[in-house]
Amino acid sequence: MDTLIIGLLLGATYCLMALGLTLQYGVARIMNLAAGEWIVVGGFAAFWSFTVQEMSPIWGFVFAVPFAFVVNWLIYQFLLTPLIRRAKSRGALEVDSILATFGMSFIAIGLMRTAFGGEFFNYSFLSEPVLIFGSAFGLNRIAAAGVAVLFCVVLYFWLLRSRTGMAMRALALSPASAKLVAIDVQKLSLIAFSTGGAIAAAGGVVLSTFLTLDASVGVVFTMKALIIVIMGGVGNLRGAIVAAMLLGLAESAIATWVDPGLTLAAAYLLFVLVLLVKPEGLFGTKK
Repeated sequence: MDTLIIGLLLGATYCLMALGLTLQYGVARIMNLAAGEWIVVGGFAAFWSFTVQEMSPIWGFVFAVPFAFVVNWLIYQFLLTPLIRRAKSRGALEVDSILATFGMSFIAIGLMRTAFGGEFFNYSFLSEPVLIFGSAFGLNRIAAAGVAVLFCVVLYFWLLRSRTGMAMRALALSPASAKLVAIDVQKLSLIAFSTGGAIAAAGGVVLSTFLTLDASVGVVFTMKALIIVIMGGVGNLRGAIVAAMLLGLAESAIATWVDPGLTLAAAYLLFVLVLLVKPEGLFGTKK
């Protein structure tokens, strides 16, 4: 039971970590290898709010989320838009975006190391134990999972009910067809990419309440987010949620029954097994 609960709590936080990349890669068609750095930015904002400003780390949302949205807006407008315009195919755009965002990742790491140093950072927030079925779990992990679930629900209904959300789902399904029904692909992709960065920063605020972070740990988050997005089906929010929960349960089981050092290997093994059975992902559609 402990393994199941830990896996569900971990999977819920992984959902939030992957939602941003789901919008960026699934809707805007940008394979963003710098996505994890925005998680670290959110974590730094929460840490700074709690330790320097002596405020609740929740204020990290106020500082990090608008900042991430604006910066990602500028990145898309001035760096990625020229790549999109010159790309002759989706494959060419993916290659160009991988190279561009890979470079952005190193730039972001360098800037964060300069600004905050290379040391690990964490803080104690809602760290008191809570009993669930007789076992103690950190309140910060439970709260983080609750916030992640709330974000998932809000984003799901936004995509399901709002006109912008429905347009994004249409764009994720078929960019060519979206143009035929008067959807402004460029504008919508810009909104999706910027919103994805903001969600990643929000995820960093949540994860910082129970994880130890440093300026260079973003690459691990990026890789796990990519695993979740591709395993669930690119652009499919429901698939990302299910894949995140599966990944959380798999890592929890491996850490409990085998070796905590093999959790990342377990993530890649699950990823490979799913793609061997369904190359398009759990909820993806064949092209």
